[in-house]
Amino acid sequence: MAALRFSHREWTVAAGLMLAFAVPLAVTLLLTGSQAAPAKPEAKATEKATAKAAAHRLVLPINTDDPTTMRALISTSLNLPKYYQERNEAFTIEVVAYNAGVHMLRADTSPVKDLLRVLKSVNANIRFVVCDATKLGMERQEGRPVTLIGGVEIVPSGPGRIIELQEAGWSYIRS
Repeated sequence: MAALRFSHREWTVAAGLMLAFAVPLAVTLLLTGSQAAPAKPEAKATEKATAKAAAHRLVLPINTDDPTTMRALISTSLNLPKYYQERNEAFTIEVVAYNAGVHMLRADTSPVKDLLRVLKSVNANIRFVVCDATKLGMERQEGRPVTLIGGVEIVPSGPGRIIELQEAGWSYIRS
């Protein structure tokens, strides 16, 4: 068996390669010390802070006078804010009524007036708007002014408002 012998040149190359890897590793360990371990938790803390700061915004359209659909919309408006409150995240809802959905927010024809009062009392971050074009059409057809429940705002166009909110980054869920 022949003994393995390295020449002086081979030893120099091997030592140089070891130093090429060992020196940067040693310098990195010395400079970072014990700070390397907490880097990931800090990143997670930053992600959580960003998530808490993020506001979730939802537009809910209503364009039918069907009481079941109205109750489903109210249920969504009650349950989603609870979900985000548990996560300590801001949540805003805008309900946009147009066409037959305006009946949901009319003082004289709403089948869910009492539920809307409850909803408003538990969710301060909800806004109700009615399409003015629809409201004016109802007034022409009925020959009298349409009275809305308290706290409802009017927008020129319900569908137009939905488009504007979606273009501004609002989420959209159909009931």
